[in-house]
Amino acid sequence: MAKQNSKRNKNGQADSSIAVNRRAFYNYEILRKMEVGIILTGTEIKSVRDHKVDLRDAYAKDVQGEMWLFNSHISTYANATYNNHDPKRDRKLLLHRSQINELSLTVAQKGFTLVPLRMYIKKNVAKLELGLATGKRQFDKRRTIRDREMDREARRSMKIFDQS
Repeated sequence: MAKQNSKRNKNGQADSSIAVNRRAFYNYEILRKMEVGIILTGTEIKSVRDHKVDLRDAYAKDVQGEMWLFNSHISTYANATYNNHDPKRDRKLLLHRSQINELSLTVAQKGFTLVPLRMYIKKNVAKLELGLATGKRQFDKRRTIRDREMDREARRSMKIFDQS
């Protein structure tokens, strides 16, 4: 289960993160982020509130003028009857027509893709943070790891320095 992160938005209300796609930040360089709505069924939203979401292999794509989320996994709801949802079904994303057109033109260019970064609840509605991304090469990934380790080491030394 994913741990619950709470972040304050500009209105001072807490946005509770349901799932974070950490793999996307490792495999892709995120150029732009946007908030989109997602259409869910009743049992899906209950599973989302139980933090049973996996966004690791998910991606978004324009299909006939509509934006869809593919490969996301929302587990079946344990207390549901025979009306439970398919965990791997494709889900429609809610964007303005101009946003869909702009994103589909950008994704049509070589090397761009739309990846979900995190799913969260905002004002009792499930939202998805979608990122326009390009794939990282192997040496970029190694550089990211090296920079993160150097930053961690610097914070560690500062912590030791502050304690003495």
